[in-house]
Amino acid sequence: MSIRAFLPSGDRALAALSDIDVPTPRVDEALVAVEAFSVNRGEIMLLASGRQDPPGKDIAGRVVRAAADGSGPAAGIRVVAHVERGGWAEQARVPTGRMTTLPAEVSAHAAAALPLAGLTALRLLRAAGGVAGRRLLLTGASGGVGHYLVELAAGVGVKVTAVTSTPTRGERLLALGADAVVTSVHEADGPFDVAIDSVGGDVFGQALLKLGRDGLMLWYGQASLEPARADFFAVQQGPLDVTIRTLNYWTEADRDGEDLATLVNLVATGRLHPEIGELADWTDTPRVLASVRDRKVRGNAVLTLPQAA
Repeated sequence: MSIRAFLPSGDRALAALSDIDVPTPRVDEALVAVEAFSVNRGEIMLLASGRQDPPGKDIAGRVVRAAADGSGPAAGIRVVAHVERGGWAEQARVPTGRMTTLPAEVSAHAAAALPLAGLTALRLLRAAGGVAGRRLLLTGASGGVGHYLVELAAGVGVKVTAVTSTPTRGERLLALGADAVVTSVHEADGPFDVAIDSVGGDVFGQALLKLGRDGLMLWYGQASLEPARADFFAVQQGPLDVTIRTLNYWTEADRDGEDLATLVNLVATGRLHPEIGELADWTDTPRVLASVRDRKVRGNAVLTLPQAA
């Protein structure tokens, strides 16, 4: 028996629909019928680099075969999951520790937008420590992580200044609780207690210089495709004693189920709102990948499969 899945195509389309065997779950994995999945810019970068792993990390759907070891939800239960690979498919195998159940109030397409971006935002806020009432500078804020991070941070009293490429892309961030939106780090009115950067290049160094004394710099990516750069002589003359940390959300993969449950509860109770800038049928995946690659999507891009109806 076979199913359909998007696999790396090796050309500008990045992925093509193919027939594959039904995945064979391990004893601690469930087989999930995928109803929706999200695509992330990092996945597109991997495909463009020639990566051959089956893509797809963010899925929502229904368990069709429970894990053989008895862990996790039973067949028929709706779930959202964060998988290592293979999520852009009609069915995917999912470790039971990396999924959580979905209440009726949360749709599959909203849930599919949660895992990678939502987990990253939650863990960045956790790494920032006690930030209630403090000032935070966020670069690259109009992507999926940025929308979640602004709303989560504002919800606990953080004063967020978000940096976006255009004022239009920042309007939704203001609605989600950002204190200010600017189009360059230079415009940001510092000093800040915490700066979070996902852009890299010179933007990293510019954000670093906006910190106050004993400030914290969190770096988790380089969307500019340029290594992070900074003038540390300038740092010595400005924000003394700063701390720089990198964050890889995969290091907390053992908490995926727990953290996904937190995010789902926030969505179900109206305290977190997935920003879905593109919602399309999964057969439209190549076009959506191009839109995300070309930065035409604000927030998350989500694809739905026929069984979602």
